[in-house]
Amino acid sequence: MMQQRKQRKQRKRYVRLWMVMVVAILLGTVGSGFYRTFAAGEEATYRGLKIFADVIDLVENNYVDPVDTEDLIHKAIQGMVSSLDPHSQLLPPEAFEELQIDTRGEFGGIGIVITLQKGVLTVISPIEGTPAYDAGIQAGDIIVEVDGESTKDMMLWEAVKKMRGPKGEAVTIRVVREGAAKPLAFELVRDIIPIESVRHLVLKPGYGYVRITNFQENTTEDLEAALTALESGESPLKGLILDLRDNPGGLLNQAIQVSDIFLDSGSIVSIKGRLPKHTKEFSAHPDQRRRKYPIVVLINGGSASASEIVAGALQDHKRGLILGATSFGKGSVQTVETLRDGYGLKFTIARYYTPNGRSIQAHGIEPDILVKHRFIEPAPEDEAMLKEKDLKNHLDAFPVLEEAIEEEDAEDVEDAEGESGSLQQPGRRATQNRYGPLDAEGLQSDNQVMRALGILVSYDIFKNLNG
Repeated sequence: MMQQRKQRKQRKRYVRLWMVMVVAILLGTVGSGFYRTFAAGEEATYRGLKIFADVIDLVENNYVDPVDTEDLIHKAIQGMVSSLDPHSQLLPPEAFEELQIDTRGEFGGIGIVITLQKGVLTVISPIEGTPAYDAGIQAGDIIVEVDGESTKDMMLWEAVKKMRGPKGEAVTIRVVREGAAKPLAFELVRDIIPIESVRHLVLKPGYGYVRITNFQENTTEDLEAALTALESGESPLKGLILDLRDNPGGLLNQAIQVSDIFLDSGSIVSIKGRLPKHTKEFSAHPDQRRRKYPIVVLINGGSASASEIVAGALQDHKRGLILGATSFGKGSVQTVETLRDGYGLKFTIARYYTPNGRSIQAHGIEPDILVKHRFIEPAPEDEAMLKEKDLKNHLDAFPVLEEAIEEEDAEDVEDAEGESGSLQQPGRRATQNRYGPLDAEGLQSDNQVMRALGILVSYDIFKNLNG
């Protein structure tokens, strides 16, 4: 009995020590910073950590039901980090793994894009040709159960992990659908879900259309291939429509490289953080193949992060005309630091700025020509879509205070690649525009695409007028 008590005390002492160290790491007070902070007489952090340890001790010993101390600590850290802004979070090992899978372009699952909209798990769109698409899952369906487990209070990464899995294994989801009298159950057999980030076609001779659904590892390579195919067609390419609507972003380096395809010089994007190592400007380079045809870029309230970088760069350099509705406004840079036991910490380190110094954060990219989407949907979608500025604890467009800081050892800021598909993208569309079928006939009923095509055709006509 004495030995057991001694072991319990040692375990509690170890947990408290581990807790204090982890919290200290997150507050930036470990190592040289730790000693420098206390040497400077700043004891507020230390007092706060003592209170935190006291609370854990009281709950652990006196709460009505037994508690898992480690679980309490994780939730406390998660609460602390998520209070900073909507995109900072503690990543358990499973979430850390999912974050990396999202950029690879292929995974095992059922084929749906989901978000947490007003606290409920909502389908943004099924992906064409996948089990979910074939079974009749629809945009706007609210997922209330996965394999009999309620999705209430479930985090997005948890839901994603439950629905992903090896090819051939079944998963049952229950959805609530507007107009349906009761929840609908779907038993789906998982398959390999390929994500094509770039699709293209010829709208009419001389005019090409390219859709980029997200920015993953092979996006630039795929875009180059698509442009080469369009440019080598029977008719010379007179104009291009670049569709970034409902594109939630992805890898920062891919957004930079995509922009560089159409720009020969000048800034593409700058990122500015509190620390010098988190401040950098990315510039365009001359291309062997010069593409001078006019471009119309389509954006809407679902265009975020990396897609806003591309739209902003082309707009500021007057390389492309932006058409549609104001973008989402996710103009912040996240990095992921590895913690012990497979955990990761994703947190915001900087803000994005367009070549002309405009902040994307909470503002978004405003189109040169405002065109509301009227594709089937009765209501203007972008007015109803939640934006970055509506999210709790969102960052302001510019820092509130400019503080003098000491320059620290430089890190490669390119490692701070933006969101990799983990953005909890608000809003939805009644069509499968992002991942649905791509055909010229379908695009002809899309008023924004047709408006863009009309502008390109008109430009070519006016350019050749004598006057």
